[in-house]
Amino acid sequence: QAQLAESGGGLVQAGGSLRLSCAASGRTFSTYAMGWFRQAPGKEREFVAAIRWSGAIPLYADSVKGRFTISRDNNKNTAYLQMASLKAEDTAVYYCAAGPRLSTYDGEYNYWGQGTQVTVSS
Repeated sequence: QAQLAESGGGLVQAGGSLRLSCAASGRTFSTYAMGWFRQAPGKEREFVAAIRWSGAIPLYADSVKGRFTISRDNNKNTAYLQMASLKAEDTAVYYCAAGPRLSTYDGEYNYWGQGTQVTVSS
């Protein structure tokens, strides 16, 4: 059964950095787009970043552009989200997802991880 598993979340001070990983298992996701979404308490899930299977021309939410970098290693079946200059408003549960096409819409993604908590203290 195909699964995605996030790791790398934690508590960090504002201005700090974290790198999230999303390890895929059960099938290869090398031809899938990979996305990162987040959900803060009391808010709807929102798009953060996405990357094509080739890694070319990733998409970012305006709120993270210039601070977050999405990447992937198809040989390791793993996607990453490097987060820098973190702000308190980045606090959320972060989810990785896989789908057949690049999209900012969560409905386009078929596979989801269980989420990892990122807390940024101000």
